[in-house]
Amino acid sequence: MSTQNKHVIIVAGAGPAGMAVAASLAKAGHEIIILNRDIKFGGLAEYGIFPAKLKLRGGLKKQYWELLEKPNVHYFGNVSIGNGKDLSVEDVRTLGASAVVFSIGAQGTKAIGVEGDSAKGVFHAKDVVYHFNRLPGFGDRPFEVGKHVAVIGAGDVMVDIAHWLVRFKKVERVTAIVRRGPAERKYNPKEIRAVCANMDVEGIASEVARIKDRLAAVGQNADEIHKGLTDEFTKCEPKVSDTKMGFKFLASPKRILVDGNNQVRGLEMEDNKLEPKGEDTAAVGLKQFYEFPCDSVVFAVGDKVDETVGLPYKSGMFVTNPNKTGNDPDDALFQAYDETAGKVMEGVFLAGWARKASEGLVGIAKRDGDWCAEIVGKYLATKTPRLSDTKAVLGKLSSILSSRKSHPVDVKGLRILESSEKAHWSEEDCIGEFKYTKNQEMIELIERSKA
Repeated sequence: MSTQNKHVIIVAGAGPAGMAVAASLAKAGHEIIILNRDIKFGGLAEYGIFPAKLKLRGGLKKQYWELLEKPNVHYFGNVSIGNGKDLSVEDVRTLGASAVVFSIGAQGTKAIGVEGDSAKGVFHAKDVVYHFNRLPGFGDRPFEVGKHVAVIGAGDVMVDIAHWLVRFKKVERVTAIVRRGPAERKYNPKEIRAVCANMDVEGIASEVARIKDRLAAVGQNADEIHKGLTDEFTKCEPKVSDTKMGFKFLASPKRILVDGNNQVRGLEMEDNKLEPKGEDTAAVGLKQFYEFPCDSVVFAVGDKVDETVGLPYKSGMFVTNPNKTGNDPDDALFQAYDETAGKVMEGVFLAGWARKASEGLVGIAKRDGDWCAEIVGKYLATKTPRLSDTKAVLGKLSSILSSRKSHPVDVKGLRILESSEKAHWSEEDCIGEFKYTKNQEMIELIERSKA
């Protein structure tokens, strides 16, 4: 690529979507500056997939290292973007890059807004996943869950939480609380293999029998559904605990019940029925309530973006351009949009979960990043590169971070960290690899080694 067509692009976020954007645009010859909240790159791939999937994580890590060591890619880890953080959105936009892509994931958590959700023993799935993946700020929290854990949700995240509870915490019982019926379960049958050796098969048979009439009312055959559910309990991973795992179907948590110390003692649940809704079904409350005893509750009901970042925000999502272009992929889906001004934010794009929270896993986030890079490439083709070269942008960035006493971590720092963690590596650790759980500890280690 000739220098006349070379642009400087800032990618905020180094998860699967951001790294895909960076890889595509770096390959096209542009200069890429990656700003990442965490010290380490990887995002969801580092801190969001189950630790046992070391092969998947290892493959991604190899790709990411290759990208970061390209001469036209510049990495700044431990740099947070948002109001009152290392950089504001406005700071990033005025650094002099031709385009900025925000691929900062969905850092907020959805709540279903039930009474008592601030009690001791109530957790969000994302926090638990961060905990067992050793994300700084979460890795060394105690997460006391008691003997019986209720997990709200029926997707792959619920299975990951159950996996941790069954195989590592070895609690007595895990119950997945599902608003609709067994036919509407969302998890991948392959994922359930991690916990199916611990299924309370008799309890599940009783549970399906309990709701038999309500399933029949929408034309669902309870026996067939029960067979379909339990037929998936094949190729189970070997059993390592006596934990019993079960389900509570057609049930909505209405209130978290607490004892005198504001500690969870159970859930007030409402029975639901199913009603047809187009090709699908909807859960409708029957106004019949009962108590369900448990020691803790984990909400696995999805994520939302962090509204404190400073990008236009509405209903759990950053706002994208409502005026579709008809292109494939549609540019509008990736363009940040200022509703107050009624126009697209010039040169600002969204990718991955920052664009559509909780949408799929690593592969889908990568594909979204590839699409976004295509849109950004088309945009850059219409622009004259700014006069400010890479050095000028990097100089301005370093100057701001220095004035704010930030501690950015570069690739050299990441390599120091990696070799130190490998030296501590131990099979006994829950996640099969050693990770530092404090940012301060990592920064001090890097600074000592560099000195």
